[in-house]
Amino acid sequence: MTDTDNTTAGRGTDLTRFNAVTHGILSRYTVLPWEDAGEYAALVQTLMDEHAPKGPTETHLVEELAGVLWRKRRLRMAETASHRGALYDRISSMSVSARGALAHIRTRHEPEPVEHAVKASDADTAAELADIDEDETLTRRALELLANGRKDAYKAALAALREDTRGWWLEQLDADPEDLDDDEHAFSPTAADLQHFLEDEVLPIFSKRREQLHHRPLIREQVLAEALPLFRLEKLSRYEVFLDRKLERTLAMLLKLKDLRQSAEPA
Repeated sequence: MTDTDNTTAGRGTDLTRFNAVTHGILSRYTVLPWEDAGEYAALVQTLMDEHAPKGPTETHLVEELAGVLWRKRRLRMAETASHRGALYDRISSMSVSARGALAHIRTRHEPEPVEHAVKASDADTAAELADIDEDETLTRRALELLANGRKDAYKAALAALREDTRGWWLEQLDADPEDLDDDEHAFSPTAADLQHFLEDEVLPIFSKRREQLHHRPLIREQVLAEALPLFRLEKLSRYEVFLDRKLERTLAMLLKLKDLRQSAEPA
């Protein structure tokens, strides 16, 4: 190996050692303790492979690019966290969002809690509507049996009810009359009382729930719009503009240095 080769090899070793030290120093202040240092190192390496820097200046600029991109990633996380925090405030405060969403609609019932409307998926709502349809069909079948005057109408109607509705009725029969409010009725195990219970207590629930479920999309849209943290996002946007400008300047400087170096190298 010639002296020139030894010198070149030594420079290559020195450059590798310099890169490692530089990456360690910068990453110490770029990567927060709870962030993934390995993920940041992979980002740096990807940029090193793309730009193939030579010398400490170009290497530093590539590391600067990595730092800007890492902060932009963190900025996206901050934006998402702001949305979540504002949404939590709207839900937990039991605000008037639901009434605001339905201000242009004549409603017969109080809207359901905002949290239910926001968290329920379309599949959840469809399943609840199907459940209501099933329960109402069985309830109306029981009412038909009660109305036909059969001797065993009470027993047949009770058997026709869905299990949860039948359980609710049995709870009503077990209730202590002294524990009932003035507007509550003490039921007895008769066809007339069962009919009264189904018509006055059970059927209205189906109508109420259908209306509430029908209004879910409006309430969800209202709450998500109200939860948009405009003031927080404005600050984040200004910071993002700063990062974009720094990214543009750093990249331009790096490319200019590479062009100067390549133009100075012999063909």
